[in-house]
Amino acid sequence: MSKHSLNLAGVSQAYWFVVCQGKLWLPQSEIPFGRWAEFGLSEPEQLCQIGEWQQQPCLLAVYQDQLSVPEHWQSARVLLDHPQPHWFELAARATQFALFLQTHRYCGQCGCGMRLVSWELAMLCPQCGHRTYPRISPCVLVAIRKENCILLARSKRHKPGFFSILAGFVESGETLEQAAVREVAEEVGVQIGNLRYAGSQPWPFPHSLMMGFYADYVSGDIVCQPNEIVEAGWFKLDELPEIPPVQTLSGRMIRYLQQEFD
Repeated sequence: MSKHSLNLAGVSQAYWFVVCQGKLWLPQSEIPFGRWAEFGLSEPEQLCQIGEWQQQPCLLAVYQDQLSVPEHWQSARVLLDHPQPHWFELAARATQFALFLQTHRYCGQCGCGMRLVSWELAMLCPQCGHRTYPRISPCVLVAIRKENCILLARSKRHKPGFFSILAGFVESGETLEQAAVREVAEEVGVQIGNLRYAGSQPWPFPHSLMMGFYADYVSGDIVCQPNEIVEAGWFKLDELPEIPPVQTLSGRMIRYLQQEFD
């Protein structure tokens, strides 16, 4: 649910997702709850409702420029460890929509200033009628098993010793399954089969939707794509290197295969 015809005077108390330049304001590493006047922040540039929790509104307050309050600005990643998973999901929604507002101030067709649609998360051009929605970039994750081993890789953005399953963005005109097969072949030169859907997770860095698949090894030797993969290999499921945490979809998928092997 979204409501954009909001003003601070009409809000009694709420959960506040305060976003500035991609960071969340998280005093005590928690989403603040209460009345806006209690926080000592200036009036936000944009305000809208992005959901509810326990019958209390969840409001997004957006600042485009850095606030004078220097503390408590953190990445939404810190909420991955929160005991209530809904906070990361709402934070993902908030940061993605805040980025959408920042990058869609003007119409891409005629250049006129865009306005929030009152009943949905969208922007509308009052001059030409062009409507835009928040960008979502689908990305496939592929956990490939070969007997008692799993194929793990380290990309350029990962520190030495940290490995994960393969990932890549879906291209125009592709199915998810086609993207999974293509990405694996491109990144490590391996052919796969028997794809099974594992699950999905919003990933607001900046606007991805991760969709996981399990797959079986079919053929091919590992040949790393030079501009993407630093190293890759087959790891025994009971002798794994450092892998993503269980709060991530990739981490859960790896651990599922471990349990299946046990």
